[in-house]
Amino acid sequence: MKKVQLIGLVLLIAMFASIAVSCTGNAANTKSGPAIDYDTVVIATADETPSLGTATHNAVAGDYVNKLTHNGLFRLDKELNPQPDLVASYDFDENSYTWTFKLHPGIKFHDGSDLTADDVVATLNYTKTMPDIATYTTSYDNVTKVDELTITLTTDGPSASLLYDLAHHGNYIIPKELIDQDADMSANPIGAGPYKFVSWDRGEKITFVAFEDYFDKERAPKIKNIIWRIIPEGSSRTIAIESGEVDYIIELDSTAVKTLDANENVTVMKIPSVSHNWLCINNEVPPFDNVNVRRAINCAINRADIIEVALNGAGVPATAQTPAGMLGENPDNFGGEYDVEKAKEYMAKWGGDPSTIKLEMICSNDTKRRAAEVIQSNLKEIGIEAGIVSLDLATYLSETAAGNFTGFIGGYTSNEMMSFLKGVYHSSNIGSSNKTRTANPEVDRLIELASKTVDQKEREKVLMEVTKVLNDNCYQIPIYQDYTLSVHKKDLDNTFITSGGTFFAQEWSWKK
Repeated sequence: MKKVQLIGLVLLIAMFASIAVSCTGNAANTKSGPAIDYDTVVIATADETPSLGTATHNAVAGDYVNKLTHNGLFRLDKELNPQPDLVASYDFDENSYTWTFKLHPGIKFHDGSDLTADDVVATLNYTKTMPDIATYTTSYDNVTKVDELTITLTTDGPSASLLYDLAHHGNYIIPKELIDQDADMSANPIGAGPYKFVSWDRGEKITFVAFEDYFDKERAPKIKNIIWRIIPEGSSRTIAIESGEVDYIIELDSTAVKTLDANENVTVMKIPSVSHNWLCINNEVPPFDNVNVRRAINCAINRADIIEVALNGAGVPATAQTPAGMLGENPDNFGGEYDVEKAKEYMAKWGGDPSTIKLEMICSNDTKRRAAEVIQSNLKEIGIEAGIVSLDLATYLSETAAGNFTGFIGGYTSNEMMSFLKGVYHSSNIGSSNKTRTANPEVDRLIELASKTVDQKEREKVLMEVTKVLNDNCYQIPIYQDYTLSVHKKDLDNTFITSGGTFFAQEWSWKK
């Protein structure tokens, strides 16, 4: 009887082992660490995109997913230089400032329809009506179809920014039919990109599947499924990568770097970033319309403490109103050295009572909140009692764009200085990305001049001049440029990230 029971127990164990193997599908254990599903990558992100449409936002969280599902006429390569994407060839007539672009033949949208010149013309005319991406649609005009695969457009004189603008997600090509129907581009995004949209469980995850008819066979997806998990809390993302629940974290919380560096099952990536981060203050709201108040706040903040507390050292102090590392950087008269006594002198020049200043700092994630807590403590030293408010990303973006704030912790990521300046400081972008609500005719003039200055040395002079004007006026309080921190399972390959924070998911593959 005991022998029969023993045999039965062995059979039962074997049965459960068989079930366990059959349930793993394509999953396999690495030499150490959790099992891998070679058909899938699960990505964890802190911030949920406000939209899956390409032209209805200017959020980094949205740019990530737009790059999966859509393509532009151009794209930025790993060195942040514009390269043809949907375009097979192009030329420029310097007499008429006319650009001619010829598309690759046989490009398909996800719905099976052909991508033609009609879609390009419709898209580029449509995007010029969209306020969120206005920064990237002013460099071109007169978009015209020549034949099924050829379009022309003109620029208002020489343009140093056109190809960069055409590589921005706001100008990614979408079907003319959807534009004509006034379709909800976020509900069912249709592009020609390497991955197709499958579903969006708001607040939880977005699912994508590889597009089998992707036109660029050399850059076709190597992994079938991408699942985009929304995990706002940094510690929860860390637990998810340690347990094997996710394969890749885009925004690794800096508090987890030391722990994950010691984990042999994962690879931590630390890339110096061109992202410029700041305390943005509404220049239309008194007393922030007074330059002495802004200068006081600028030198009252201990940037070294913010980098240590908010980023765990993974960043460098801001040195100007524009990013370091870009053409035209200029620290002249920035005034950001930590000096409480100097800050008090500026407050005295203002002449008001610091205790009457109402500053509420809106934050959308843990890192921003930690930075705000340091600033809150710093400002007490000059008599300002600042508050902190937490909002989800979509609400944060809409409220700050509308000017419904006194302050917020934010930033702007651009791949070159002209786009940064247009987005952050040009008066045409008040109501979208110009959130300080700066309206300075001289700043506008210099930005426009730089965009038309093709000679790089001459353009650098103009860019340095506009940065100096911005430093003098101290329209916002730059804090730091951080590192792009991400982590992935060690068996995920080809995980390059640019200094602009872009990665190329279709190039990823699993080591087997």
